[in-house]
This record gives sequence, C-alpha cells and structure tokens, in this order.
Amino acid sequence: MQIIGRELAANIEFFKQKLRCDKNFDVVYRTFAMGGREACMFFVDGFAKDDVIEKIMEFFYGISKEEFPADAHTFSKTSVPYCEVAVSGEVPVIVNQILSGVWVVLVDGYDQALLIDQRTYPQRLTSEPDRDKAFRGSKDGFVETLVFNTALIRRRIRDPDFCVEHMAVGEASQTDVAVCYIEGRADQALLETVKQRIQEAKVDALTMNQESMAELLVKKKWYNPFPKFKFTERPDATAAQILEGDIVILVDNSPSALVLPTTLFDVMEEANDYYFPPITGSYLRLTRFFTTILTTILTPTWLLLIQNPSWIPQWLAFIKLDEPVYVAPLLQLLILEVAIDGLKLASLNTPSMLTTSFSMIGAIILGDFAVKSGWFSAEVMLYMAFVAISNYNQPNFELGYALKFMRLILLVATGIFGLWGYIGGLVFIGLVLVLNRTISGKCYLYPLIPFHWKELKKKVLRIKIDESHS
Repeated sequence: MQIIGRELAANIEFFKQKLRCDKNFDVVYRTFAMGGREACMFFVDGFAKDDVIEKIMEFFYGISKEEFPADAHTFSKTSVPYCEVAVSGEVPVIVNQILSGVWVVLVDGYDQALLIDQRTYPQRLTSEPDRDKAFRGSKDGFVETLVFNTALIRRRIRDPDFCVEHMAVGEASQTDVAVCYIEGRADQALLETVKQRIQEAKVDALTMNQESMAELLVKKKWYNPFPKFKFTERPDATAAQILEGDIVILVDNSPSALVLPTTLFDVMEEANDYYFPPITGSYLRLTRFFTTILTTILTPTWLLLIQNPSWIPQWLAFIKLDEPVYVAPLLQLLILEVAIDGLKLASLNTPSMLTTSFSMIGAIILGDFAVKSGWFSAEVMLYMAFVAISNYNQPNFELGYALKFMRLILLVATGIFGLWGYIGGLVFIGLVLVLNRTISGKCYLYPLIPFHWKELKKKVLRIKIDESHS
C-alpha cells in the first residue's frame, strides 16, 4: 500500500499528477499557511460547502506555532472544529476520498492527511415518486444521494440493531453501496452471501446503478423474466421490509432500493394495502391479484373461444366476431402487443407539454381509424386496451413485462395448437413460476408452494399489524 511522505512539496506534486489537476478544472488545490507551517488543500468544486471551509479556515489561521500539534491524529482532535474528521496516509484512500467530495488537507511534516467530510451532493427534492404513489401516508421518496436515502430509513427505524454497512463497487466508479438490515431478524446466511458477492464483484463500474447491482448478485437465466428483487422508491415501504427481516441494498446515484429475498407475493405488495383498514386493504390486494391473472389469460382465452365458436355459451355470444375479419385475430393481438410498447416509448420521449395532446390523438384517431380501415376488430382493440390499462394495477415494471412475455407465449401456443397449445402454455407458465427460486433458495410461489397457510394468509389478505407480527 502506497503511503504519503512528510515533505509537503513532494506530496503536492504527486497528487497534482495523480488527480490530473492540469486537465480537471473542477479538482481544486490551494496552498496556505497555518501555525508557521505550509499546508495544501484538495477538493472537488461542486461537492464542497464553501461556508464550512471558510469557517474552518478561520480557525486554522488562528493556530499559533506553539499550539501546533506534533502529529495528524492530535491535530484532528484538537485543531479541527468539525465532527466528521478522519486521518489516513494511504494514497488510494486519499484519492478516493477527494474524488468522493471529501476536503483533504495535507500539512508539511505530517505523513497523514486530514479528511474532512463536509461534502454536499446536488439533489432533487425528496418528493413522492411518480410511479410508486399511495393514496395516504408519507409523501417522501428516495433521491440519487445515498446518505439522504439512509437518513430517510433511519428516521423510521431507531433500533440500535439496525445496520447500514458501506461497500464500494467498481474498479473505476468506486460506487457507494449500502447493505441495510436488522441484526437478528435478517437471514444471516443470506446476508453473508450477499456481502460476499458484492465484495467479490469484478466490474469496472455500476453503469446502470441498481440494475447492474442486481445482475451482479443473481446470475438469472435469460428465459426466466420474473424479477428476483423488489424495487421501491418509498422509504416507508423499505423500512417495513427491513423490519420484516428482509435485506435492502441501496446504490448511490439511484433512487430505488433493492429488497431481497423476494417472492411473487412480495413483488405484488403495495404501500396502499397498509394505509387503509384491513378490509379495504384486503379488497385492494385481492383486486390486484385477480386483475393480474385476468390480464395474463384474457386475450388467449378469447382467442381460443373464437377459434372454436361451438364452445361459446349463449350468454357469451356477444364475444363472437360478427364483422368480416381481414387480418387473423392472432396477428392482430401480436401487432397490438408490440404497438402498445411502441406507443409507451413514444410517450416517454415526448416533451411533457405535448404528452396529453399526443395521448388523445393516439387514443381517438389511431384507434378509430385502425378499426375502420379493417386492420383491427373492435373486440380486439377493446380487450387489448383493458390489458394495457390493467397492467398498471401493480407498480413493478419487471413483473408487468414478465407477465406480458408469458401472455405472448400463451397467445402463440393457442393460435397455433388450439386447446392443447392453451393447456401447454398454462403448464409452461406454471413450471416457470414453480421452478424459479429466490436468492435465498425458496420457491418463487412460497408460501403457496410449499404450502404454509399462516404465511399465505398474510400475503393474500391484509391482516392487522399486531397479528402479522405475532
């Protein structure tokens, strides 16, 4: 491990070259005198709090030669009027701290640097996330700054057993990662596995933040799209998961928390379930379950029935296609499945001031002319509109697309092989779910498989809080 020397001039030249101060306009260094000695500061402009530096510098200038401590440790204790102060003589640590925003002070005659953590990061307001909203309850949300996110959780959990372990991932990025859990509640074996995988991760940078971290932790099979993690931007939901014994991973520059281990029932939980009385929360949860199942099988079931009109009972006769069909129903459904995602991407890249207008144009003009031109049947447009809107009944994007892929497989199998394809598709979906495993090794459908009634009741129904912890 490379250590700095006691000669200030040599240290300044070394760090100027190491940090490329001649090229990086935002890496600032400045020499000054205090107590009869030369000193030099290094910091990144934009991360430093100018008012804090000014106050501490006033104190430095007031130190006399007789009061000057003999070593950096004593100096940090007696001459730095700030709380978050550390010392280090290791070059990699000092460089990493400077680039992280810490104010570093080198003093002539000291073989260790003063690390004064007065940094601040640009951040947006901790407002409620757009995607993960609740009718009632807290209206704050995670931001892209790690320390603020951990503070939002600590505000809700004041248990001394609550731990937030810091790690750095990425040889180039050195991204800050925090593993949050409560000692004694979290699965110790899983916790050690998670920390070991993070520490042993050989990666240049977490370019996609929490998604890059998720892929490092779980080498998921490409053909199984169901999410291994639950993503949430809500501090209240995150704190609740930690209190239940789950492990949460926070990644700097990301406003999402990774919750693990996660089953299908965990992914489908929502904060709204707990901000209403048990009967209302249970109704909302059961509605979500029913709608999710319905959106997966609705269009394949309809396709199967119109392929076999004799199977349609009299009370469902209205679902038959009375008008001439120019494009096969299966092809219509597949085109609309892709077209809906195309419209989502178009809406995402549309300027906000035009989004409402374009949505109305897409809904009214495109839908109306698509039916009149003969490309699509009115029934197909209706069922796909229901499926598209109902996909938003649960907040998890990954689960929504996993179910979409299952629906596409079921549609193709039904369209090609009829009843046997429909049955085979359902069996395939069941096998994908049953054979899937959480990061802790449990079945993805636990507590349904293996069956555990007490736990299943907690997942399906919203029971009282005191009963859920009994």
